Amino acid sequence: MVHINVEDLKEHLGKEVIGFYLATEKEVRDGKNDQFLRLRLQDRTGSLTGYVWKEAAKTAELFSEGDVVKIKAIVTLYKDQIQMNVTQLRFADHSEYQIEEFIVASSKDPNLLAGQFFGFVDKVENTFLNKLLHNIFDDKEFFSRFLAAPAAKSWHHNYMYGLIEHTVSVATICDFVSVLYPVNRDLLISGALLHDLGKIYEYSAKPAIDFTESGRLVGHLSLGDQYICEQAKCIPGFPEELLLNLRHLILAHHGEYEKATVRLPQTLEALVLHLCDNLDAQSVGVAQLLAAAPEGATWTEFDKLNNRYYHITKI
Repeated sequence: MVHINVEDLKEHLGKEVIGFYLATEKEVRDGKNDQFLRLRLQDRTGSLTGYVWKEAAKTAELFSEGDVVKIKAIVTLYKDQIQMNVTQLRFADHSEYQIEEFIVASSKDPNLLAGQFFGFVDKVENTFLNKLLHNIFDDKEFFSRFLAAPAAKSWHHNYMYGLIEHTVSVATICDFVSVLYPVNRDLLISGALLHDLGKIYEYSAKPAIDFTESGRLVGHLSLGDQYICEQAKCIPGFPEELLLNLRHLILAHHGEYEKATVRLPQTLEALVLHLCDNLDAQSVGVAQLLAAAPEGATWTEFDKLNNRYYHITKI
């Protein structure tokens, strides 16, 4: 049998398929009569949920999250969502596949995103902020990591080049609203470009996105703040008040303590950045759910983060 991409599985409902998929999640759960294994399976075209109903614990020991597995499964539809009931599973050796086949990437050209990103850098007129941005992002090794990084593990922009896609979008929104409200534009745009900087240290992206140790224990807000402070020290005369306000943007951009923010937004720029960041993150997260829904579906898959389904508009 020929491997079927995730995006094409809807055409094989009720049929048996065999293929290689990246196991990004695995969890043994208790069912009514016995344990079962829930999987999240991915290739470069998307992801879906799979289930192993027999010998769940034994099967789970065969592989780890982030491994590629070869499976035999029946494609099913449950609550308008494509799933797979896995009947056979084994660990796949690295010689059997090319890892690029399983890495989801942004649909946008990374070179175009990089050009847009540096276009915003060059628009920052404040001498110290402009110098800080160039010192950080002109480092080719650092920018290479930033360019390739995902913006999240599972919700929004959770794919290669996702971080710069999200950053450019947030900067674009901030640039637009900066003419509507009495904000310091240079400070706001700098905050937009730097706000998720720490995510290159928070996530390990290949082959499956997962948290690093420092990502779990410290988090990207504090990691980004630390890096920015270190870089600002290298610029003679960098104003303390300017750095303090920039740090606040980074540390407050999650907006609420329940959302793991370090501080609540206490300047207009910090509030606007938080709202712009959240607008892009939530909108793209929902758009990804809509795009993943099979043709003819009325509702998306359940959004665990926001505790709701989304209706698919057909007008």
